[in-house]
Amino acid sequence: MSYKHILLVTDLLSDADVVAQKAKYIVANSPESQKLSILHIVEDDMVRFGYELVPASSLSGETDGEIWQEARANLAQFIERNELQAVNSEVTAAISNSKGIINYCHKNDVDLLIIGRHERHGIAAWLVGATADDILPNVPCDSLVVKIDTPVPK
Repeated sequence: MSYKHILLVTDLLSDADVVAQKAKYIVANSPESQKLSILHIVEDDMVRFGYELVPASSLSGETDGEIWQEARANLAQFIERNELQAVNSEVTAAISNSKGIINYCHKNDVDLLIIGRHERHGIAAWLVGATADDILPNVPCDSLVVKIDTPVPK
């Protein structure tokens, strides 16, 4: 089976290059041409409307602030540093990383998701959890979870 649309999700931490190199290898060794998209989700403030939570940036249209500019610049550096040939790279906001990833996969017909998973132990594992663990039951495509041994501080 070959994949037509591969999505690389990145948190842009220093160990994200490990995951990028796996994605690059898969794209380079695929028998058919496919497109690679790269997604980074910005943690956004949430606004409550009754039972609904909505990212504040989607209400204000504010996607050019300092946080957004920095995220776009970091994503561009990440792509260049890893020599990735992405058809689409996007910085977006979502209620949660997992919801943002799942929604992107549905809307863009992704058939392979590549994401890293940090090892967490003790209370950090209980409090924070891992995005990869949250998305796997609900993502509509095949997934490659790249194990990253040591968590990196933000």
